[in-house]
Amino acid sequence: MTLKEQLMLDFKNAMKSHNEVEKNTVNLVRAAIKQIEVDTRTELEDQDILPIIAKQVKMRKDALPDFEKASRTDLVDSYKAEIEVLNRYLPKQISEEKLKDIVEETAKSLGIDSGRENMGKLMGPVMVKVKGMADGNTVKRIVMEYLS
Repeated sequence: MTLKEQLMLDFKNAMKSHNEVEKNTVNLVRAAIKQIEVDTRTELEDQDILPIIAKQVKMRKDALPDFEKASRTDLVDSYKAEIEVLNRYLPKQISEEKLKDIVEETAKSLGIDSGRENMGKLMGPVMVKVKGMADGNTVKRIVMEYLS
């Protein structure tokens, strides 16, 4: 079953079970996918859909601190529930320990020991290895720690 088919099935099930959070979240993702398909006049595959879902998660995570500052617990809870729904469609995220191992391994293979000037040289190859399995901000933080 493709990711688009899974999203459609989950949308129907959410409608039947009257789960508004899941229904609305899945519907927003399906709309984002459809918009890109219309704009590019192509049929998106699973590997093209995953970055769209990841972007939706990132948008919600980025908004959480602002809602917390404004004491909008209703929106914080809502966004956290939406993030939980969206994470079901993304590949399992790797742990920080595993990420540290990947950064260290990549740095050794490239001959990089330390120095902030090597940030770009190390970030690119690491991001290729962990694409879709780790948040870019987390990778950046771990690479910075390694280079310090």
